Amino acid sequence: MDFFDEIAKFRAGRRLWARFMKERYGARDPKAQHFRFGVVCGGSSLVAPQPYNNVVRVAVETMAAVFGGAQSIFTCALDEAFQIPTEFSAELAVRTQQMIAYETGIARTVDPLGGSYFLEQHTDRMEEMILKVMGEIDAYGGVIPAIEDGWIQLRLAERGLERKLDTDAGRHAIIGQNFFRKADEEIGVGDVFQLDPTVAQRALEKFQRVLDTRSQSAVDTALARLAAAAAKDDENVMPYLVECCHAYATVGEMVSRLKKEWGEFKEPVKL
Repeated sequence: MDFFDEIAKFRAGRRLWARFMKERYGARDPKAQHFRFGVVCGGSSLVAPQPYNNVVRVAVETMAAVFGGAQSIFTCALDEAFQIPTEFSAELAVRTQQMIAYETGIARTVDPLGGSYFLEQHTDRMEEMILKVMGEIDAYGGVIPAIEDGWIQLRLAERGLERKLDTDAGRHAIIGQNFFRKADEEIGVGDVFQLDPTVAQRALEKFQRVLDTRSQSAVDTALARLAAAAAKDDENVMPYLVECCHAYATVGEMVSRLKKEWGEFKEPVKL
């Protein structure tokens, strides 16, 4: 929700990607230096109290993503903080994108805030902070040991706790939750998501039809090729996963073969 933090973060990320691709990895094609990224607006920033405020939050975040140069944007629905979105809230999330795209005019130029003294300075500062974190990961030994040891997960948990404590203490304002909250206010919104009781059965029947009509020999062959590729240290398994999908192998069948070769990662918990 910090408008300029978001814009500066995306601009710094694009700048670093281009520089690393060219200088560190020697990419010659200019297209390889283009940082293509998608943004989800909402998610953890949405809250259950006064849920219609979330529409404004998503709109602000979407505008920040546009100013930051995102290629793909997904807008969360106003009620995602406490339920599966309804058809009304999901449509309103799409309309939020469409209004920004077609009514505001902010997407008619690239990097419209570029050149602003404040934003350029903030982008430089954001780049320094990103490089500092990357340096810490490198010093730890790289991303893989940092994940396997739980170091990155611990950093994320610490930041989450810090944000929660700041919110509880009023140092971080969330309108309707810890600022400008009405007394005895009920959480929720009028329209409540209702699950169609027949959906699960229809999904199971469709799944069974796929199992009954697919070529089992093609599935077995594709899965065997995937397992053989996974057993090699330097083999790219993505083409074999695509082959399995074309043969209508299930996700569970593919994962099962990979587990036999690689085992299963257990995320460490560090507090």
